[in-house]
Amino acid sequence: MIIELAGVAKSFGDVTALRDADLRVRRGELVAVAGPSGSGKSTLLNVIGTLARATAGTVRIDGWDVAELDDDELSALRGGTIGFVFQHFHLAAGTTAVENVADGLLYRGRPRAERLRLAGAAMERVGLGHRLHHRPHELSGGEKQRVAIARAVLGDPPLLLADEPTGALDSRSGANVMRVLRELNAAGTTVVIITHDHGIAASVPREVHLKDGRIAHDTLVAS
Repeated sequence: MIIELAGVAKSFGDVTALRDADLRVRRGELVAVAGPSGSGKSTLLNVIGTLARATAGTVRIDGWDVAELDDDELSALRGGTIGFVFQHFHLAAGTTAVENVADGLLYRGRPRAERLRLAGAAMERVGLGHRLHHRPHELSGGEKQRVAIARAVLGDPPLLLADEPTGALDSRSGANVMRVLRELNAAGTTVVIITHDHGIAASVPREVHLKDGRIAHDTLVAS
C-alpha cells in the first residue's frame, strides 16, 4: 500500500473537516476523491500529502508513519514520494515553460544544465516537447496544466495528488489533462484526483465519495 489511513480525523478549532477516515490505496491505482464543496476533499488531500497533520488516527504514506516524522523528514518524504498538481497552475509568469518545470528541482542541488535536461524530458512526457521555450501567457490553460504536471512528476514520484486539475479548464483541455494523468498511471504512477466533476469520478477505476467529512462510499466504478 502506498496510502494507508486508519481512523483519521482532522479538526480546525471547533470545526471537524474529516472524520474517521479509513482508506487504503495500492501502488499503481487511479482513484477519484469526489464530493460537494465542504465535504472534506481538500483536507483529505492535504493529510495524504503530509501538508497537514491528522488530529487523530494513523497516516502511513509509502510505508512511513507520518506521526513519527519531524518536519525535515516530512519534507524529504514529500520531495521523494509525492507530486502535487493544483487547479491554478502556479507558474512563474516571466519564465519559460521548461524553466518552470526545472524549478521543481531547484532545492535538490542539481546543476542547472541537468535540471533543464530532466525538465525537457518531463515536458516530452506530457506531450509538450514543442513548447519548451514558451512563456505561460503564450500557452493555453490545458498546456499550462500539463506544464504543472510535468513539474510534479519531474523527480518520478510514485504518488501524484491532483487537486481539481481540470477545474479551471474547458472540456477539451480537461480531457487532454485527464489523458495525461491516465498515461502516467498506466506507466506506474499512483494517481489520486480530487474532483467535483461527476464525469471524471465515473470515468476512473475507483471513486471515494466524501460527505460531511466522512467517506460515504468507496466504489470500483469502471474496468
